[in-house]
Amino acid sequence: MPPLPKRKYAKARQGERRSHLRATLTTLVRCSQCHSLKPSHRVCPVCGSYGGREVLNMEKAKRGKA
Repeated sequence: MPPLPKRKYAKARQGERRSHLRATLTTLVRCSQCHSLKPSHRVCPVCGSYGGREVLNMEKAKRGKA
């Protein structure tokens, strides 16, 4: 039979143990073209630019979805 704890662990101690499991917020940066917020190192969902140049043609993308 395995050994058992002699006393109950407090909930605060449990929280201290799990402090690294918290959710983190994604970092948002301003787009250099349209200045809207976007996730860093991603193509801007508003204007389709990345790194100062147009990567996606948003006009075509909007027409293709409709």
